[in-house]
Amino acid sequence: MGSNPTIVLYPSPGMGHLVSMVELGKFTLNHHPGLAVTILVVNPPYNTAASTAAYMNRISATTPSITFHHLPSPPLDPDSYPSLEALHFELLRLSNPHVHQALQSISLTAGISAFIIDFFCTCALSVATNLGIPTYYFFTSGANCLALLLYLPTLHQSTNKSFKDLDELLHVPDLLPIPPRDMLVPLLERTSPEYAFFLDVATQLAKSSGILVNTFESLEPSILKSIADGKYVPDGPTPPVFSLGPLIASDNGKGGGAAGVHECLKWLDMQPSRSVVFLCFGSVGQFPAEQLKEIAIGLERSEQKFLWVVRSPPSEDKTSRFQTPPAPDLDLLLPHGFLDRTKGRGFVVSSWAPQVDVLNHGSVGGFVTHCGWNSVLEAVCAGVPMVGWPLYAEQKLNRLFLVEEMKLALPMDESTEGGFVKAAEIEKRVRGLMDSEEGKVIRETAQAKKEEAKQAMADGGSSIVALAKLVESWRKLE
Repeated sequence: MGSNPTIVLYPSPGMGHLVSMVELGKFTLNHHPGLAVTILVVNPPYNTAASTAAYMNRISATTPSITFHHLPSPPLDPDSYPSLEALHFELLRLSNPHVHQALQSISLTAGISAFIIDFFCTCALSVATNLGIPTYYFFTSGANCLALLLYLPTLHQSTNKSFKDLDELLHVPDLLPIPPRDMLVPLLERTSPEYAFFLDVATQLAKSSGILVNTFESLEPSILKSIADGKYVPDGPTPPVFSLGPLIASDNGKGGGAAGVHECLKWLDMQPSRSVVFLCFGSVGQFPAEQLKEIAIGLERSEQKFLWVVRSPPSEDKTSRFQTPPAPDLDLLLPHGFLDRTKGRGFVVSSWAPQVDVLNHGSVGGFVTHCGWNSVLEAVCAGVPMVGWPLYAEQKLNRLFLVEEMKLALPMDESTEGGFVKAAEIEKRVRGLMDSEEGKVIRETAQAKKEEAKQAMADGGSSIVALAKLVESWRKLE
């Protein structure tokens, strides 16, 4: 008898991408234990090795059906690339021969039922197709964003200007009208290499065997139907879309366990129910020192209880931009006396907090977030309403849909030059979220969505049914 049919997953570099793929692997194995999962790992040429290795060791110990297959690292100098995206594209392009070798060697011992790549790994689509392996995308943002991306080639043909130079709203079938400044950051400049890459991905997405999306049916119902109806790929068939979310990691890939309970959770235990607003801006969200001071002033004036994760401002030193930033010097960064004046009412954490545990704590009543999709889903699963303060990537789009369509967030107005937000706006939004009629309405919506998210993942729920359909389609191909 041969070994179990194998699913090969290929995330792009970076902890967030790896954690999302591992969650997809665990979810598939929990419901279909007859499969095996192999994850191809590309190590980037900058310092994330230690945390990634510790995380993979933990997964290997707890989920032996998941195997990690390390690809050789191509020689690259991170400092010669203008952006992290540009570095990753090149790293993945140079890894193609290794992907080919890995897929060939895995298929000697097991049948590969499917090859699942993330968005940035598009260059590997042709490798797998040439080997006759059905290839799927795992799209780690929402369905609204997927619809926009599938429609990008059509938008591209409708204008010869960069999106940043357009004055009028962008119209995409069945999506809210999109202000051009809310477009994905890499798409703003038409002549950039990032734009060319995204345009290529949009075309390739439509050629895949299917698209797995980290969302659930009742969070984005109408847009999922429009995608299935083929409204975004006018010149050919749309691949089947499988909503398999919400897939979220229990501890964001950091070890809780041995270290015991994080100090901020002990502080939350002493606070009244739903009284605390949590501010956290993702694993790479950094504010300049002046902005951190404004946040502090806004929080102090808001008179609300708060738990705030502060990271060091971005370094002026270009050579350290891909490194983990140092711990912040809170006395230097925050206004004089701020920590003393807010003692008891506020709690400031350096660099990192266990976000999922915090959001699910009974004392937390609101979340000021950068609107990264993983954070959005974590808040939805915890039933916590949000204030959206987007910083990069597709976060402005996520905020648009969260505020205008899903009614799960209030917007932070960062439209002034350079995106600087004044203390008065921070105070207003934090109060609005925690202590107003408007905040109460979105809190109720958030609580309802929390129940729907649970139902999607329960037996017979929409995401479990979608997974069963996907696995069944693989079996037919064997």
